[in-house]
Amino acid sequence: MYASISEANAAIIERIKEARPYWVGVRPAREVIPELTQGKVLLHAGPPIQWQDMTGPMRGACIGASLFEGWAENEQQALNLLEKGEIKFIPCHHVNAVGPMGGITSANMPVVEVKNRIHGNTAYCNLNEGIGKVMRFGAYGDDVQRRLRWMRDTLAPVLQQALSGMEDGIDLNSLMAQAITMGDEFHQRNIAASALLMRILAPSIACQEGDKTRLSEVLQFLSVTDQFFLNLAMAYCKAVMDAAADIKAGSIVTAMTRNGRDFGIRVSGLGDRWFTAPVNTPQGLFFTGFSQHDANPDIGDSAITETFGVGGAAMIAAPGVTRFVGAGGMEAAQETSEEMSEIYLQHNPLLQIPSWNFQGACVGLDIRRVVETGITPLINTGIAHKEAGVGQVGAGTVRAPLPCFELALEALAESMNIQVE
Repeated sequence: MYASISEANAAIIERIKEARPYWVGVRPAREVIPELTQGKVLLHAGPPIQWQDMTGPMRGACIGASLFEGWAENEQQALNLLEKGEIKFIPCHHVNAVGPMGGITSANMPVVEVKNRIHGNTAYCNLNEGIGKVMRFGAYGDDVQRRLRWMRDTLAPVLQQALSGMEDGIDLNSLMAQAITMGDEFHQRNIAASALLMRILAPSIACQEGDKTRLSEVLQFLSVTDQFFLNLAMAYCKAVMDAAADIKAGSIVTAMTRNGRDFGIRVSGLGDRWFTAPVNTPQGLFFTGFSQHDANPDIGDSAITETFGVGGAAMIAAPGVTRFVGAGGMEAAQETSEEMSEIYLQHNPLLQIPSWNFQGACVGLDIRRVVETGITPLINTGIAHKEAGVGQVGAGTVRAPLPCFELALEALAESMNIQVE
């Protein structure tokens, strides 16, 4: 169909640029992901992994989800279920979904529903809990359970009612184009996008009938959860990159993800195959009382943002983030984005960055350029404690491992009958 890899890549990038994802709903995961109705099933971040190979944060989140679903009454009962293999695991990416950090998603957890109106596909992501002691970072105590139940019983229905009153939902392209000019890069910094979203939602929420205390709680939660938009950004990027992956040719990366053990990538010309290598451990700044020694190896589906071309690749849009993740200042932010430009093929005119002379964010991560230059994607990330039950302990940056790109390039060459020495 395509005369060359370059021609295929150009078609993929055009598909990425023309995508138009809208936030259209908040649904119980079981209603939109049928696999979650088939017994005790949990979605997880990263390429495939089983309980015995999971690191602390993902294990803690599995315990938390088991308690939330009522499969167990206490931690020990949950551990018994998990160790006996009575719970099935599926990568989020296998069911049109993504999940931050551990990515653990169960049937009765609400997920955002983002529809790409140009290409017709939909992507899902669970709701953001806030920061600190939260389930995605491996915490599972009573306070975590109370928040999860409140999100299911109060937050999700209020958000769904607000969205149901909007004919088309919320245009995420428009919102993100504005937010990137206000200092967001959509992985570690989402303050502007979350505030813009609050501005859209607040009138619809305030006008709802019923318990005003309930509505006030939702507004208060949205007002203080600076990272609320992250999960929407992830679903947005997943919807775009899944549409791009329908062009089954070329050398563009269509997914990057981590499960605490393996870093996995998918490539347009190689379909749904995972190419993996051991993850690195994030380096950064830590909350009081914690240090690099406490950091868990890299984890989470949120690298879908860097796959799309924002996050670490758009550090220049959010120089304030460099201080938060311990990566320097304005000069370091520009150097990072300039370096990332060497492994992405083009710039996205939708997401123009004022501090980069209005150059667009990167788009089209090419495995050939990664292998040729030896430059690997830089990812902005939260840092989870390596032990289950603790939660988030800091924020930083991490590099994708080079070997998974090398393996993918060798496989692509083989698929095209190109001899590799």
